[in-house]
Amino acid sequence: MTTASSEKAPARVNPNAPTEETVLSVEHYTDRLFKFRLTRPSTFRFRSGEFIMIGLRKEDGKPLLRAYSVASPSWDEELEFYSIKVQDGPLTSRLQMIKPGDKVLLGKKPVGTLVHDALVPGKRLYCFSTGTGFAPFASIVRDPETYEKFEEVIVTHTCRDVDELTYSRQIIEDTLNHEFLGEMARGKLRLYATCTRQPYERTGRPTDLIRSGKLFEDLGVPPLNPLVDRAMICGSMPMTLELKQLMLDAGLKEGSNAAPAEFVIEKAFVG
Repeated sequence: MTTASSEKAPARVNPNAPTEETVLSVEHYTDRLFKFRLTRPSTFRFRSGEFIMIGLRKEDGKPLLRAYSVASPSWDEELEFYSIKVQDGPLTSRLQMIKPGDKVLLGKKPVGTLVHDALVPGKRLYCFSTGTGFAPFASIVRDPETYEKFEEVIVTHTCRDVDELTYSRQIIEDTLNHEFLGEMARGKLRLYATCTRQPYERTGRPTDLIRSGKLFEDLGVPPLNPLVDRAMICGSMPMTLELKQLMLDAGLKEGSNAAPAEFVIEKAFVG
């Protein structure tokens, strides 16, 4: 006869443990960049522009997780991610090999500062990005709230090579041609893409183009003005810090979820 005291206690379930989601599609752009889409749990909620922990299980069964911006908008029934490939990276060396039907771990607590709630109302929204730092803006530009809040949305994307701009060009084009979003975005949404290592219609780092005034000249808009301009920044840390200083020099104040202001940066981004 088994007594209650000798029975094994039920295993504790960690409510914050990641879920296992199914890979729906994978698209490789270059030997350094790819995107993939996952199933979205019915209970998963996030604000466009936030990031979440995703990853794979190690050989010992423990999760290996990294912060990834959700590239799909909050209304999408699937979850999209845009990733760099690091050949000796603990996670991306394996993540780049995923195929439809595989499982990827998804965290439960989306967070981040690249959200509308962290900005005070304005007229023009700048989304400054380099490399895979474009990912949160792939979410932002596909969110109807963006066009309800701003009269103009300018996304800048700077990469080393021309092929690395494929994803951002695709997202902007799809948004402008979308049966519903297109009506809201047309006449408001623009992509300002530049390359730093290959010949392209525009070349140079965004910080240099701001300092010289060429960015504003090309776009036909006045220099940064804290009364009307708002900015979100995501990319390499040196670029992010440099752009932050340019925003401060122009009189814009840094905001957060707790204290909205004129610009925000994504501190969690390290790619």
